Amino acid sequence: MVQVFPEQTDDGAAADRGTAGGTTVGGDTSDVTPGDADEAAEAAEAVRVVARRLRRAARADLEPLGVTAAQVRALRVVEAAGGGLRMSDLADRLDIVRRSATSVVDELEASGLVVRRPDPDDRRGVLVDLTDAGGHLLRRVGARRRAAARDLFADLTPDEVATLRGLLDRIS
Repeated sequence: MVQVFPEQTDDGAAADRGTAGGTTVGGDTSDVTPGDADEAAEAAEAVRVVARRLRRAARADLEPLGVTAAQVRALRVVEAAGGGLRMSDLADRLDIVRRSATSVVDELEASGLVVRRPDPDDRRGVLVDLTDAGGHLLRRVGARRRAAARDLFADLTPDEVATLRGLLDRIS
């Protein structure tokens, strides 16, 4: 394994503890040189910086729309279902507990972005559907995110963007 984020000792030096002290990626380390590990650590830091930049930009884009990233994610899941989605299925797809899914849906419903309706197959069940306003909001969010991506990658050629995407796909 390549130790990407080594644990630091009190004097700031990287601790030599195999993989126990850091996050590891990859496989066999027999052919990894210290320079390779440094490059991997620098690449990981660059990915973190870009991820932070993307999160900040997303928050800034969503704030004027009055929604959070978690709410947009829930809207996308409901939209992808193509019709009513049970609350338990929404929670599973978002990888959150049912109570959290209920809270997100409460907020979205109060904003007029989703509606709840009885599940025709289960009298106790409730389905969540996207409203026209919810669909419109998702289109606006998509347009804003595409514009932000164009800005972020404006200095790269299309080939460089394709290469970057391929590399990110490999490590994700």
